[in-house]
Amino acid sequence: MEVSVIGTSQAYVGRASLAYRELGFLNQAAQGFSRTTRICFDHSRRWRTDGVRFSLNAVHTEVPRSENVSSDVSNPARRSKPVGGVRLYVGLPLDVVSDCNALNQVKAVSAGLKALKLMGVDGVELPVWWGIAEKEAMGKYDWSGYLAVAEMVQKVGLKLHISLCFHASKQPKISLPQWVSKIGEVQPDIFYTDRSGQQYKECLSLAVDDLPVLDGKTPIQVYRDFCESFKTKFSHFLGSTITGISMGLGPDGELRYPYHHRASKRSKVPGVGEFQCFDKNMLTILKQHAEATGNPYWGLSGPHDAPNYDETPNSNNFFRDHGGSWETPYGDFFLSWYSNQLISHGSGLLSLASAVFGDSPVTISGKVPVVHSWYKTRSHPSELTAGFYNTVNKDGYERIAEIFAKNSCKMILPGMDLSDQHQPGESLSSPESLLAQIKSACRKKGVKISGQNSCVSGAPGGFEQMKKNLMGEDGVVDLFTYQRMGAYFFSPEHFPSFTELVRSMSQPEMEWDDMPSKEEEEVFESLPKNLEMQVAQ
Repeated sequence: MEVSVIGTSQAYVGRASLAYRELGFLNQAAQGFSRTTRICFDHSRRWRTDGVRFSLNAVHTEVPRSENVSSDVSNPARRSKPVGGVRLYVGLPLDVVSDCNALNQVKAVSAGLKALKLMGVDGVELPVWWGIAEKEAMGKYDWSGYLAVAEMVQKVGLKLHISLCFHASKQPKISLPQWVSKIGEVQPDIFYTDRSGQQYKECLSLAVDDLPVLDGKTPIQVYRDFCESFKTKFSHFLGSTITGISMGLGPDGELRYPYHHRASKRSKVPGVGEFQCFDKNMLTILKQHAEATGNPYWGLSGPHDAPNYDETPNSNNFFRDHGGSWETPYGDFFLSWYSNQLISHGSGLLSLASAVFGDSPVTISGKVPVVHSWYKTRSHPSELTAGFYNTVNKDGYERIAEIFAKNSCKMILPGMDLSDQHQPGESLSSPESLLAQIKSACRKKGVKISGQNSCVSGAPGGFEQMKKNLMGEDGVVDLFTYQRMGAYFFSPEHFPSFTELVRSMSQPEMEWDDMPSKEEEEVFESLPKNLEMQVAQ
C-alpha cells in the first residue's frame, strides 16, 4: 500500500474545527495508476466515492505567502484542550530508523508528522533500538538516525517520547547488537530457556543482570552506559522536545518473562504459556533460594506438572482451579520466587533509569503487560507464567506498582482498546477487570499511568473502549500513545476512526474565528506536493 499526502500551494488548514475539508481516499487503479491506496489532502477535488469528511479547520485560498515551515504552530488563544487532561501521542514506525541507521521514508514520515500536528496530536513516540545504536561493538554508539528524527519532530513542533528498546523484534526484523549475538552463540545461557530447552533470543535473561557476561561487563552496566551516552547526545532536546523516556524491561520492552513465545497462532484461544526458568543461571538462583529456605529438593527444577504453551489450565495438574499444585506450599514457594526475580529485575532497571535521567526534566516510565487470558480462573495461569503472582487469593500488582512509585516512574499499560465482550468465551479472559485491578493498585501507590492500544489493526469495538478508558473520572491515565503510524494507520479503513478519537479527546476553544493563523497556514503549505509515500509498518 502506498500512502500519499498531496497538497496545493493555495490550501491552508488550521487545527481543530472546520468549514470543511475533504480527506479523500483515492483508488489509483481506477485512475489508471498502480493498485495502491492513497491518502490525499487536496481541497481542489471533492471525492464522490470512498471519501470521508475530515474536521480540521476552515479552508481559504489566496496567493501563497511563504514556503517557510514554522516550528511553533501553537496559538494559546486557539489551542484545543484535552478532555480530562489526557495528552495524545502516536507511535512512529518501529523501523523509522533502519538497521543501517538511516531514516526510512523521510518524506512520508515528515508529512505524517505535520498532519498529526495539524490534527492536534501532542507528540510522537520513537523506539530507540539497542541493536541499531550500539550495533557493531560495545561502547561504539551511532545516534545519527535517531538525532535526525528528533530534529524533524522538533521542527514540526511536536513533543517526543523515547522508548529505549533492549530487545529484538521479529517484524520488522531488528536484532540484538551483533556483538551480543556472538556472545550468545558461545554462552547460550544468557538467554531465557523453557522446559524443553528452547531458547528465547530476543532479549537477555534477567538472571544475568549482574553477571559479567558481556565481555567483562554486566548487562546492567552496559544498559547504564547506553543511557548515559543517549543523555549526552540528546541533552539539547531533553525537557523541550523530549518530555518522556521509557526504559525497556524485557520482551517487547515489557516487564515480563517470554511466557508465550513458542505458542501456536492457529488457535483462537491462547494456551497458558510456560515458565522460563530453565537456563543454567536461573536454575542456579532457584537452587540457592531453595537451600536457603530449607527445601533443597524444591530447587532442582521448575514445576514438572505445568501444561505446555498451547494447553489449557486443566490439561495438567499445576494450574487446576481446585487441587492444583499452585495452592500447595511448593507452588507458593516457586511462584513467589519466580515473581520476585521479575520484580527485582524491574526495580533495578527503573532505578537505573531514574539515576541517569533523574536530573533531566523528563518523565521516566516502564511498560507492564495486560495478560488477560484465563483471568476468570482461580489460578490466573497466564499471569503466573508471565511472572505476576496474581491469583484469586493474592493481589500481584500492588508490589509491581510499589517499584514504580519507589523510583518515581509512570506505568505504561497497553490494551486500552480491549473489552470483555469481544474475547473468546473459552479463554475466560477479562481485560477490563485486569485493567481495573492494575489501575486500582496504581491509585493506591500514587503511580500515574500512560495508556496504549494493543495494535493498530484494531480490536473489535476498540475505539469506543479507548474512549471509555481515557475519559473516565479516575484521573489515573494522563497520556495515551496510539500504536502505531504505518500504511494501515493512514488507510480509509482506519484513519477516519482515528480522527474521530482525536476529535473526541479535544474541546475546541475557537468560538470567535475559524480561520487559521499564519503559522498554521505555513505548516500546511509545507506539506509535500504530490508526494507518494510508503510508510513502514
